[in-house]
Amino acid sequence: MKSENYCIIMAGGVGSRFWPLSRQQKPKQFLDILGTGRTLIQMTYDRFEPLFAPENFFIVTNAEYKELVHEQLPDIPTGNILAEPSRRNTAPCIAYANSRIASICPNANIVVTPADHLVLDTEKFRNVITKGLNFTREKRALLTLGMFPTRPETGYGYIQAEQNELEIKEVKVFTEKPLLEMAVKMVESGEFYWNAGIFIWTLRSIEEAFKSYLPDIEALFAQGKIHWNTKEEEAFIEQTYAVCRSISVDIGIMEKADNVFVYCTAFGWSDLGTWGSLYENSDKNQENNAVIKGSFISYNSTNCVISASKNKLVVAEDLDDYIIADSDDVLLICKKSNEQNIKNIVSTVKRDFLYFDN
Repeated sequence: MKSENYCIIMAGGVGSRFWPLSRQQKPKQFLDILGTGRTLIQMTYDRFEPLFAPENFFIVTNAEYKELVHEQLPDIPTGNILAEPSRRNTAPCIAYANSRIASICPNANIVVTPADHLVLDTEKFRNVITKGLNFTREKRALLTLGMFPTRPETGYGYIQAEQNELEIKEVKVFTEKPLLEMAVKMVESGEFYWNAGIFIWTLRSIEEAFKSYLPDIEALFAQGKIHWNTKEEEAFIEQTYAVCRSISVDIGIMEKADNVFVYCTAFGWSDLGTWGSLYENSDKNQENNAVIKGSFISYNSTNCVISASKNKLVVAEDLDDYIIADSDDVLLICKKSNEQNIKNIVSTVKRDFLYFDN
């Protein structure tokens, strides 16, 4: 009997905060950021593969990355790689995949995940996903995963949950990325969890939520039923995305619905959104430097993250808390504490040096 469990992997982002490695032509989800021999999207697939058949995966990506997905995940049927003509955030992305799954399995139970996160304890992760699927199969619920916070992180959203001894709790409120003072208070309260951006729900539950809270988006994709898996699908999606608004599923649905729950857990999670988060989750040498790729000689340099080509020797003297990232045609050296400025740097480079706009 064919499984009714499906996995949607969202893989359309550009990962600009990992510049200069992550570029327009090949963003971070398609890179071996960790130096493991597997790209982030491959590691995500590996994490879920024991739980889902290849034909039960749907990858939603930007149209320009469809071939990259096919190259890196050859087991996924090409028809399950959904190409978005433009970026419209997570709600349209999920609505597109939902509609395709609905045409195959109306009773589907679905996990939605980003393509570029890190999970250290994969066995515990799979146990959490399995328990979450069992929970949503039995209960009309929209379930998200909340991580026990280990520090007052200002780069993550937070979820406040009801206080009880259960692993799966009702959500009280979602909070966007807070300022440091607020993040400290939230962590100290013991009521808040990092929002991992991983969702579990049945197709019926999430379709009901779209109809209630994002009816315009639901109606747009409902018109595509007759086009799925035909030569008209691409043209329909082009037309749909041209008029579809951009909104996240968090803001559009999760912050409004009355049946939202959070699975409070920990399995060594990071969204790997920045060089700093990569540093935090990497092994360090005696000088507390994280050498991801390349060779590094330090003269009194500490707390740095270094990523260079395998044939590149990096030598640094008297640097503390720096990012050193080399991508052959670009070398980035900046304070790790100032990495929020990387997006501005990228904008300036694209404006003044068109050659590097890819």
